[in-house]
Amino acid sequence: MIHTASQMKIELRENMRGGQGTIQITHLFTSEELKGKCRLCARISIAPGDSIGFHEHQNEEEVYILTRGTALVNDDGVERELVAGDAILTGGGKGHSIKNIGKEPLELIAVILLYQ
Repeated sequence: MIHTASQMKIELRENMRGGQGTIQITHLFTSEELKGKCRLCARISIAPGDSIGFHEHQNEEEVYILTRGTALVNDDGVERELVAGDAILTGGGKGHSIKNIGKEPLELIAVILLYQ
């Protein structure tokens, strides 16, 4: 299955998970299209200064793969600065947040995998 960029659904979320600003989510594939236990497969764009607030993942795990920009990530209470090429895995009841601390858009691929 091939999706061109023009076929992908774009969603805008204000103050996502209690964060700041507007987050753009480009759904690469929907959960209905994927045969595995995947709740989200998307490219996320976060403007400078904007963020996704702290949230936990119960019975699932989320992978962020940064493709552009600089982020401040809270990985279950541990803060780290990450850049393009870095990745984070959060799941099993632990939580995370991410904020764009750079001067350009922060872009990442996000995948949420379900345990059951």
